This record gives sequence, structure tokens and C-alpha cells, in this order.
Amino acid sequence: MADITKEDILDALKRVRGPDLEGDIVSQGLVSDIFVNDGKVIFSITVPAKRAQELEPLREAAEKVVSEMPGVASVMVALTAEKKPGQDTPVRPAPSATQAGAVPPPMQGQAAAQAGQGAGQGGPQKAGVPGVEAIIAVASGKGGVGKSTTAVNLALGLQASGLKVGILDADIYGPSMPRLLRITGRPTPVSGRVLKPMDGYGLKVMSMGFLVEEETPMIWRGPMVMSALTQMLREVEWGELDVLVVDMPPGTGDAQLTMAQQVPLAGAIIVSTPQDLALIDARKGLNMFRRVDVPVLGIIENMSYFLCPHCGERSDIFGHGGAEAEAARIGVPFLGAVPLHMEIREKSDAGTPVVVSAPDGEHARIFKEIAGRTWDRLVEERAMSGAQAPKIVIEN
Repeated sequence: MADITKEDILDALKRVRGPDLEGDIVSQGLVSDIFVNDGKVIFSITVPAKRAQELEPLREAAEKVVSEMPGVASVMVALTAEKKPGQDTPVRPAPSATQAGAVPPPMQGQAAAQAGQGAGQGGPQKAGVPGVEAIIAVASGKGGVGKSTTAVNLALGLQASGLKVGILDADIYGPSMPRLLRITGRPTPVSGRVLKPMDGYGLKVMSMGFLVEEETPMIWRGPMVMSALTQMLREVEWGELDVLVVDMPPGTGDAQLTMAQQVPLAGAIIVSTPQDLALIDARKGLNMFRRVDVPVLGIIENMSYFLCPHCGERSDIFGHGGAEAEAARIGVPFLGAVPLHMEIREKSDAGTPVVVSAPDGEHARIFKEIAGRTWDRLVEERAMSGAQAPKIVIEN
């Protein structure tokens, strides 16, 4: 059977009537960002922002038409209000009746920013994830600071203390968890669109890396990224978790801001190296979370120093103590310093993080201590907000 093409998808979508049943969504120019790979189809439909909720049935119809095509294994469809230059999306008065129970898609762009302005001041309540007690974001102002390696060892450190932990790889463009946790295969459907998460050393894991090939580039606009993130968060059977660690994308763009605004984050952690340039970007990430009323649990200084494995001499390659000094300056807890060491890098590349491959080693001890301080900070923040944190139970 020949591979499915974008043209095949467009031909099938011509059967889907446009808003208010006028024409079809293809002839009206509403379909964009079609991605086809190994039987997986992803695309977006542009609709007026104010009508996103009532046009959810249109999205479902498009998803159904494509899912019935021979050779299609899965379909992901996003409603977006973002228009390409010169694209004219028809805007008409809404019909008098809308479909009951329609679920609004994730907010994007300006709509999400406006919704987030009321956070913490009587704004819309963020919907939680069933079964998940607390969600922690691990973020950085820039890439290349070891955020993903820190996030996975932090999650394993929390698990080692007796907690039920999951990790969501929110970096759509550069997912790391399949490699860091040495996980292969695809998530299996549970019911409808809901997927069962993968397992990595006892962690429940979800990543875009499980859904596309490692070398496949994700050339998506912001709304498509946010739709994928929302589905990986809310259409996964996480089960009962004490903590869900979210490995955020690097930077402070629209995806990061919208994620912070829509997800009920219990707190955020900033990862930085000691050097001044990285600290400047770390401040941006910290300020982003503060603006949307997400508590900053603390700062982790990664690549804090280098110990020569042969002579034991210490070298401060990126400087030392910069993140700790910055944390003290701005009044944010310092959670700990992680050295730049070959063992951490080699174990990460091999998919065997140090917390599980060398649980009694010095580096595992560092990550476990950081996990303990993170949990203490989370308990403090939840106590201040009136919420109760689950108790740690050590199983013999």
C-alpha cells in the first residue's frame, strides 16, 4: 500500500463542511500544518477564536474522516485561531444553539495570555489532572544547561523517597526522555484518545519522542505545539501520582508561557549553570513564572564545578556559585549544586541515570538531596495555599 500523502489527507477533508455548513474546510483554506509520518497524521484547523468551543464538533468530524483512511494509525487535530499572513478566515455570528458538553481546545497566543492575567486574582481556575496530586515544572531560560538530565534524576530522586512519580517531556522540538530512560516502543491506547504512559525505571513517562521517529523534525507553529502538550498531559492515563515532573522546553516563549498559564503548577524549578550569561536567562524564566503566580521552588546550579577523574583537581569551568548567589539575591531557595562529571554524562547517554544505575554513589546522593529539598519546598507552598501534600511512605 502506498504511503499516505498530504494530498490524500486534503482530498478526504473536503468531505468536512466548513463553519455554518458553508463549503468545506479545505476550499475555505482552514487546514494547515499537515504532518504525515509512519501512519501518524497531525494537522490544524483555523477557526475564529471566539467560536473555538462551539466548533469542537468540526474538529471531531475532521479527525474521524482521516482516522478512517486506510493506513492511518493515529490522528491529532488542533483548532487554532492563528492565521497565516493573507489568510482570511470567515467570521460569522454564532448559531443560536451550540453542542452541549463540547470541550474547548487549549487556548493559544493572545487568548491564553489574556486568560492568564487573572491567575491568582480571581481568574479562571486551572483544571487539574485526575489522580495527580502536584505538578512541578523544571525549566531553564536557555538550552544546554542540562535541564533534562536534571529533571529525570530529580524525578528518580523523588521516587527513591517513596513517592509515586511521573515525568512529562514537554520539549516537543527536542524530546529527551526516550533516550535518557532507554525507552522504546509506542504508547498503547486505553480508551478512545487516552493513552497509557510508558514506563522507565518505575516512572510513568510520556514524550513526543514516543510518537515520532527520533530524527523526524517537528516543524510546527505555537498552536500545534500547545495542542500536543495539552493532549500529552490530559489524554494520558497517569493513574495515582504524588508528583508529575514536567521537563519544560528551554526558553520563555509562547509555549512555555501558555503551559505555565494553563497547567495548575504547584511550583517551578529553574536550572542554570554558574556563568553570568546563563543566569541572565534564568532570571527571565523565574520572572515568567512569577508573572503567572506559579511559586518558584528554587534554583539548581548544574555543571557547578569539574573534578578531574584522574587527579581529583577541581576546576570551575563555568565559574562557581553564581546560581547560589543569584538565589540569595532575589530571595529564592537554592536547592543544590550538581558537578560536571563524566559519570553523569555517560550514564545519561546510556539511558541509565545515575540515581538508578549508581544509587549509592556520590552523584545519586546529590540528586536525592535536591529531591528532598524540592519536596520540602513543595510541602511549604501547599501549606501556604491551604492544600495538603501527600505523605512520604518508605516501603521496605
